[in-house]
Amino acid sequence: MASPDGNKDVIAAHVEREPEVPREDPIDLLAHDPNVYFDVEEEKRVLRKIDWRVLPLMLGAYFLQQLDKSSLSYTSVFNIQSDANLHGKQYSWLGSILYFAQLVMQPLGALLLVKLPTGKLISTAIFFWGVTMCGMAACKNFSQLIAARFILGSFESLIGPSLVAVTQMWWRRSEQTNRTAAWNSMNGITSIFGSLSTYGLGHITSQKLHSYQIIFLYCGGLTLVFSVFSFIFFPDSPMEARFWRQGERDVAIERLRANQMGIISRKWRWDHVLEAFLDPKSWCWFFLVMGISIPSGGIGTFGPLIVQSFGFNKFNTILFNIPFGVVNIIAILGGGWLATRIKSKGIVIAILALPCILGAALLLGLKRGPGSKGPLLFAYYCTSFLSGITPLIYTWHVQNTAGDTKRKVTTGLVFVGMCTGNIIGPLLYSTEEKPYYRTGLISNLAMFVFVEVLVGFIMLYLKFLNGKHSRMRSAVGKLATIQDESMMRKADLQTLGKDAGQQATPREEDHSFADMTDLKNEDFIYVY
Repeated sequence: MASPDGNKDVIAAHVEREPEVPREDPIDLLAHDPNVYFDVEEEKRVLRKIDWRVLPLMLGAYFLQQLDKSSLSYTSVFNIQSDANLHGKQYSWLGSILYFAQLVMQPLGALLLVKLPTGKLISTAIFFWGVTMCGMAACKNFSQLIAARFILGSFESLIGPSLVAVTQMWWRRSEQTNRTAAWNSMNGITSIFGSLSTYGLGHITSQKLHSYQIIFLYCGGLTLVFSVFSFIFFPDSPMEARFWRQGERDVAIERLRANQMGIISRKWRWDHVLEAFLDPKSWCWFFLVMGISIPSGGIGTFGPLIVQSFGFNKFNTILFNIPFGVVNIIAILGGGWLATRIKSKGIVIAILALPCILGAALLLGLKRGPGSKGPLLFAYYCTSFLSGITPLIYTWHVQNTAGDTKRKVTTGLVFVGMCTGNIIGPLLYSTEEKPYYRTGLISNLAMFVFVEVLVGFIMLYLKFLNGKHSRMRSAVGKLATIQDESMMRKADLQTLGKDAGQQATPREEDHSFADMTDLKNEDFIYVY
């Protein structure tokens, strides 16, 4: 925050610094000196350090989670069905069971996120699912594979909610969308990297191992190596990070004041739990993410088989899956950039759903045959825009929820919706319906339309809540209309500091670092 009198010489922290030793209790830092002032350049330096020290570890964790769970789809074109004696819907169940495990683990995951150090929790989960991936190479039938996939999903269930919590913990609301888009874009990188790796691994001939076993060993080995680096370098919170120099920690904390979301409490509050379940917003996020996860789960598991049904051999199928990942990256990063630019996630989600509707409709309407390969691939790539929607939902729900326990319970509920959709999605497809997969594609089309409708409702409801909070501020003698500094650019904030001098709400009346829910904090501003 800039100095109230506009004097940039009043800066709490500067270049010549010695490393700080974290305090014993990280929550004590929430009671840090509120008179911490810094200029825009000082904040840029701190933000740059966060981006270089925290974000790469988040990218690696999400990349490996997506690589390991999607390894099943790569093995599908290398005959895992025949090599592991799978029949009927057994392959579909291998796709769904991972999300059953994540569904079961969400309540425990929400509790662990409140109680345990986040960085160490993430690193431990990465290690154990890496061990599980390596163990899957020894699985030779359906019962062994489904048990291993359940264990894999149990450990992977912690990553998504953890990374959402880490994003909220380190970045301002105006910065969260692009950071969430960055780690979600690893989904597309995974598709490219996994396809190229699988193409190479598929050419390996072994007398003892099937292709799917080689792929599982490869993915598991990468994960185990990364888990070591993660355990050493992943910080637990801004208060506990050991890479700060003198004064930087206070700047990192103070710059989050405008979020009105708190940072971390390590205390489980049952009143927050109750409010999370009674808040209509929570269920809007649940159904929105479930609506997009049904097609995501189906296409994610059956994507290579859908491409193969266009008339390609197994190696061409893997190569033609690469552009799907490229579109994926464009949709995620482009969607995040546009949402930040226009300051509206709802509108961008509605835009991204349109090519998905087109793609699903074309896949249903086009005939299979040599002359249709190009249009069919175009339609398949259109459905890849769905990947840009999920990270926006993750950011949208976090930015509109305050209170540490409530936020993590709501995040858990969102991931329950995600898991539910990903369980249902693969089961709507069946290898017996190839090459058209009509049941799956019709359900996908219906879900894309459902997402469009629900987004419109959510935006109207958030506008209603902002009006309610405006009346609450007036009732206690505050300004009815206030600036949402958390969604403003640095240049705008600097101008605001010169013009306004101080924030509208005096610090002694400010709830920024209080563990207060969004519905009870009249200073909280909902974002569309």
